[in-house]
Amino acid sequence: MQVGGRVVVPSRVMNVMSVPQGEFKLARYPIRPKEQFRAWDAADEYLLAAVAGEADAPIETPELRGRNVIINDSYGALSVALSEHQPSMVTDSYLSMVGATQNMITNRYTDALDSRKSTDELPFPIDLALVKVPKSLGLLEHQLHQIRQAAHPGTVVIAAGMARHIHTSTLEMFSSILGPTTTSLAKKKARLIFPTIDFELEVGASLWPKSFTTDDGLVVHSHAGVFSAGKLDPGTRFFLENPPKIGEGARLVDLGCGNGVLGTVFAQQDTDVAFLDKSFLALESAKATYEDAFPGGEARFVAGDGADELSDDSVDIVVNNPPFHDDQALAEATAWKMFNDAFRILKPGGEFWVVGNRHLGYHAKLSKLFGSRTTVASNNKFVVLRAKKPLR
Repeated sequence: MQVGGRVVVPSRVMNVMSVPQGEFKLARYPIRPKEQFRAWDAADEYLLAAVAGEADAPIETPELRGRNVIINDSYGALSVALSEHQPSMVTDSYLSMVGATQNMITNRYTDALDSRKSTDELPFPIDLALVKVPKSLGLLEHQLHQIRQAAHPGTVVIAAGMARHIHTSTLEMFSSILGPTTTSLAKKKARLIFPTIDFELEVGASLWPKSFTTDDGLVVHSHAGVFSAGKLDPGTRFFLENPPKIGEGARLVDLGCGNGVLGTVFAQQDTDVAFLDKSFLALESAKATYEDAFPGGEARFVAGDGADELSDDSVDIVVNNPPFHDDQALAEATAWKMFNDAFRILKPGGEFWVVGNRHLGYHAKLSKLFGSRTTVASNNKFVVLRAKKPLR
């Protein structure tokens, strides 16, 4: 709910995090009335305990007087708890950035948060880096290279994650890019990681961004952490085999664009195309993919929650390959948000095209929202659906 230009969060979607730094009311964003998840996890609690010297960890309590950087802070739990030390928060998620700012306002009554996109360079030099381990090993690789470039001999790095996300390959990544790495015992299924930066270690350049060329000659660019960075995923490939017809001068939106393949392939030279995603690295990838295919072409690249930044009844066609690789409940909520956004921004008579796994039941969702839908193509795994917004 919006009041006087600020978001007022219903108390029922907020939970209280109790850590050595205090108690903080936190909410996930976007706000959902029946939210099932908290805005922090046990890894956040463990990391904050280590910073306060209460984690029974094999390290000295780190200094917080210098330049502190927090990387992958999901909804601001770390940034809010440590805000008196003026940390810089670095995230790849627009939603995390908004969530951290709103949680800062709720708890500290200020929006003074130094938040930076993952596409920005890290501040230099870093004295303390606190890292939540991302699920993507590629994104972790990219971020560790960033930390190394911004570090000095006294830089301290502490990482944290849920034990199920910390694998041998995770620890090897820390060791190969930063230096000798140890871990803590598990606590509430979370673990801490303690790398020591070895400036004598020979470390090659980051492999990101990467690119590949499709069978049709499209050069696809992908930054770290972007879905399907090395090849076309099967759903996208099936969608490209069953494309929509784009009219002359149409306004096209690639919703949840990832590396921008759909919007780029479906666009014509005169198509007004917009690429939307919550990931800043995805938008940079889509921009590189589009500009490689259309040198000098103009397109919009918009970070946001779905299509919140676009006007009602403003576009002719929306194409979408919703995420299905995240937590199932979260993926379903994200897909439903995308479908509702598509309905809102389409002009009457405009079309929504979506590809998805057959078992996800998008048929029923689109029929409920649009009144009807058409199956364009299907195979044993995927289905391409088209739904048309009713004329008034």
